[in-house]
Amino acid sequence: MPSVITGSGARRAAAGAAVRRATARDAKRLTGLVRNSRAYQGQYAAMVAGYTVGPDYIESHRVFLAADGGTDAVLGFYALIVEPPELDLMFVSDAAQGRGIGRLLAGHMTAEARAAGLDSVRVVSHPPAEGFYRSVGARRVGTVPANPPAVLWDRPELVFPIGGAFDPAGSPAA
Repeated sequence: MPSVITGSGARRAAAGAAVRRATARDAKRLTGLVRNSRAYQGQYAAMVAGYTVGPDYIESHRVFLAADGGTDAVLGFYALIVEPPELDLMFVSDAAQGRGIGRLLAGHMTAEARAAGLDSVRVVSHPPAEGFYRSVGARRVGTVPANPPAVLWDRPELVFPIGGAFDPAGSPAA
């Protein structure tokens, strides 16, 4: 059953968004979100050119999406790999940017990781997304060097600590 987020503060922006497990039927919509992301235009376009979020990927990983409760439009999604623990993908649609969907997904991912018994989750970030990940509790631990021809730039490496409570409004709880 999807979790519907309501409430106050940062959560209010995501009110009406339901997070649910993605299915193979969602593959085309998730692929479209990745390929059409403004965050991957210009110098970063090569990273997602031809990228596919296929049905097999969705079936074999913990892929969750946030959908508009009224229209079922995909607002964003993430993919959590449990072994080794890594946030493999996280995208928010351009139209949903600034509405709290990324925070909603980060909080959901953290809860999923905790339920899976993980101590931490690694993320190799798209450089412009580092600030977002840090704002939702990830800590920078290093840099992953460029790997031409696929990736032509260094990327921040961050870790989400999972052990304690997580405050989806922005930072790990004390």
